[in-house]
Amino acid sequence: MKSRILIVAALAVIVFSCAAKKDAPKVVETAEPVKMIELTPAVATGQNLYDNNCGKCHKLFKATDFTKEDWKPILVRMQKKAHLDDAQMASVSDYITSQL
Repeated sequence: MKSRILIVAALAVIVFSCAAKKDAPKVVETAEPVKMIELTPAVATGQNLYDNNCGKCHKLFKATDFTKEDWKPILVRMQKKAHLDDAQMASVSDYITSQL
């Protein structure tokens, strides 16, 4: 009797494990549209400096990851580490601001 119960239980496990699973309805998330900003030559220079100087040491953050007020001390601190002069830093700052 015990063997029949075990056989029936094993068959039930096999049948239920092989049954088709119902997928939950898929929710399609629409991404926020990326705003395309035409870069002026000065802002393009800032982007180039940001990509090449900041990206050497760490991952690049999106401009929208921080507010304008948050970026100010970050840029001041990183200017020394990246060995950028004030004019170059102004270009980087203009690029960051243009992306906000």
